Amino acid sequence: MPIHRIAIGNPGEAAHPDALRAAFAEFFSMVIFVFAGQGSGMAFTKLTDGGASTPSGLIAAALSHAMALFVAVSVGANISGGHVNPAVTFGAFIGGHITLLRSILYWIAQLLGSVVACLLLNYATGGMETSGFGLSTGITTWNAVTFEIVMTFGLVYTVYATAVDPKKGDLGIIAPIAIGFIVGANILAGGAFDGASMNPAVAFGPAVVSWTWTHHWVYWLGPFVGAAIAALVYDNIFIGGHPHEQLPVTDY
Repeated sequence: MPIHRIAIGNPGEAAHPDALRAAFAEFFSMVIFVFAGQGSGMAFTKLTDGGASTPSGLIAAALSHAMALFVAVSVGANISGGHVNPAVTFGAFIGGHITLLRSILYWIAQLLGSVVACLLLNYATGGMETSGFGLSTGITTWNAVTFEIVMTFGLVYTVYATAVDPKKGDLGIIAPIAIGFIVGANILAGGAFDGASMNPAVAFGPAVVSWTWTHHWVYWLGPFVGAAIAALVYDNIFIGGHPHEQLPVTDY
């Protein structure tokens, strides 16, 4: 069981230069991702007078997030592993691939990156609102939690299959694009229902800037549960007793 390999880490790890560089890499990757993803929705709203909630707006959101995440994972991979998502970091922690203390550094950097990106967007657009995530009419909080669990399971399962599995071989090269594609596809599937976050940091930044916290817990519980299930399933069934590697920092 990977949970037996969970490690707290050494207190000195938080000040280690490599850990700090990795945290900065997560911060800048998150700024890139959120600025492009959230910004595309704001631009679409401006150009179409509120059309971001239309089918074409959903497609635009899926494409922009897929492309932005591909880049954000790629540019951070050599330094931090390119998590760009607290849920991905949590899945790596559950699988024993990152310590708790290093995870906390990543989480802080990811959340700050999202907030900074939303603040930059708010300023650059002349005060346009960075809209937070919300539930569609007829969707309950537990409907949304289910969506987030399933979508984040698919995301973290993809991360494990293309980036963590020691048998991945050359497949690791396409990990960033595979990760971007699954996020884009999940937005097409769940975006009309709960916004398809799959990433607590992506929901956190807009919530802070707009100070809108309605149902915000959904976007933490669902992704963390989905990430944990994916880590446990993939690690136990498909990796098993094989030697483990940390989330790669050089293979993408």
